[in-house]
Amino acid sequence: MAMSQTNSDVQHSPEHTMTDDPVAVVSPTRQLRTWQLFLIGVGSAALGLLPWLITGMRLPLQNLWASETLPDDMPLVLLPFSQYSLSLIASLVIIGAAIAGLVGRATRAWTHRGGFALLLAGVLLVDAVAIGQTATAVGGGLRDDDWSVLYLWAVVAVAILAVIVGVGVLWLIARAPRAGAVIGFTIAAILSAGWLHALLSPQGPAFAGEPAWLWAAVRWVPAVLVGAAIAWGGIDTVGRIVAAIASLVMLWVGPTLITAVSAAAGTRVLAKYPGEMVDYGVGVFRMALTDPGLVVAPLVMAIVVAAIGLVARTLIGRSAAARREASAA
Repeated sequence: MAMSQTNSDVQHSPEHTMTDDPVAVVSPTRQLRTWQLFLIGVGSAALGLLPWLITGMRLPLQNLWASETLPDDMPLVLLPFSQYSLSLIASLVIIGAAIAGLVGRATRAWTHRGGFALLLAGVLLVDAVAIGQTATAVGGGLRDDDWSVLYLWAVVAVAILAVIVGVGVLWLIARAPRAGAVIGFTIAAILSAGWLHALLSPQGPAFAGEPAWLWAAVRWVPAVLVGAAIAWGGIDTVGRIVAAIASLVMLWVGPTLITAVSAAAGTRVLAKYPGEMVDYGVGVFRMALTDPGLVVAPLVMAIVVAAIGLVARTLIGRSAAARREASAA
């Protein structure tokens, strides 16, 4: 009876609180302070902007700029506002949110009840400053006409949409059960290729592709990350099975959607014909969605990585269970 009571006390003691994540033993008495959580959010969002920050932050040349300006004379901005950089804007914002979510999940046993709000506040502060500063700089240099106003508001809308998606990703990774977290990881994983490509070519697209082997390897990063997320989440409940299937569907559709939007938005001759631009984007999407050369290999890679991870997880679990039984005996 005494032994049973002792075991119960150990299991429920605050010093032995367990989580469903790779933080085995934590002490809730070591809570992160308010300013630490806020700074984690700020730092994570800033880290998300890193691929753009290391370029020198010169605004890309604008088709609607009011005066002839050399690339080195363009203003410094915190986001690359351009119709040619919409997917990059989304990557910079959402990857930063995902980093904050990952840190938040890893430290949630050390975080007090309002900790998530502080983490989120730090991320939103950086995003708001980045969008506001960039919009002000771009707006001050564009021509004074309706097309310029429409262009600026369209790019700002994309940035705000990225922030909204980022908030969802941050919450899913930091607070949701494993099935939800897998979805959050998958969204970030799909955008990771664009983020890494930007990081590898800080001098601009003209210098992209070197070293060739590393540039080619980045293509597989989203699939590997999605497979790893599925393996981490497991498939031992209905919710986790659904999350795994949804992640594979997103890996199939997501990059194709990014390609289609980038192709349509980057077609300058269609800029004044929104309907034709949409039709062109839809055509690219349909073509890429059914191209085996583009969609099959990443899906196979994700499934293989997930299978290896799930098998390894099962073997490790059985080994741990065997050790516990041997210890109890």
